[in-house]
Amino acid sequence: MKISVVIPVYNEKATILDLIKKVESVNLEKEIILVDDCSTDGTREILKSLGDNKYKIFFQERNSGKGAALRTGFDHVTGDIVIVQDADLEYDPNEYGRLIEPILHGKADVVFGSRFLAGPHRVHLFWHYLGNKMLTTLSNIFTNLNLTDMETCYKVFKAEILKSLNLKSNRFGFEPEFTAKIAKRKYRIYEVPISYYGRDYSEGKKITWKDGIIAIWCIIRYRLMD
Repeated sequence: MKISVVIPVYNEKATILDLIKKVESVNLEKEIILVDDCSTDGTREILKSLGDNKYKIFFQERNSGKGAALRTGFDHVTGDIVIVQDADLEYDPNEYGRLIEPILHGKADVVFGSRFLAGPHRVHLFWHYLGNKMLTTLSNIFTNLNLTDMETCYKVFKAEILKSLNLKSNRFGFEPEFTAKIAKRKYRIYEVPISYYGRDYSEGKKITWKDGIIAIWCIIRYRLMD
């Protein structure tokens, strides 16, 4: 099966080339789709220098958020399985094999890579951890799922699922929206443990408490409306 790795990018000059190398080194048939969300730190120029022969690279006309960048990338997917990959090196592409395994074995339609099951992870930012757990619990209440990590970057799914979702969220609301919509459609969902190399705000972390408020709104909205 062919893998489509969709990478939203915003101001990741320090990590983007290393991340691309890590994705390339994964021994799977794949395409790499990069969407720059109007970076201002030089990331855009780095991507332009790569050319478009080896990768699919797209440039947003204005900064619109992770969800908007992902929708652009999803529009150009040609693989059988889609993997969402952040550009900040917090998540390890070497775990793609583990993530796609339930799909390849015919057991799952969607796989979440959970940072809270058993994998090694950096110990830091208690309030960020607590916020993640609270949002996951609230999402579970509304979706009747028992996920341990709704907010994880690693969402892996059959590409055909995209046709049924009609995603709308522009920023980090993508996470609860995607979760709510796959739950409504009764897709088979698995979780697998992943490692997590989290960074703090001085290292470029972007999600804030404001995104947590938006996530709560999205959890409620996409449970009641589709």
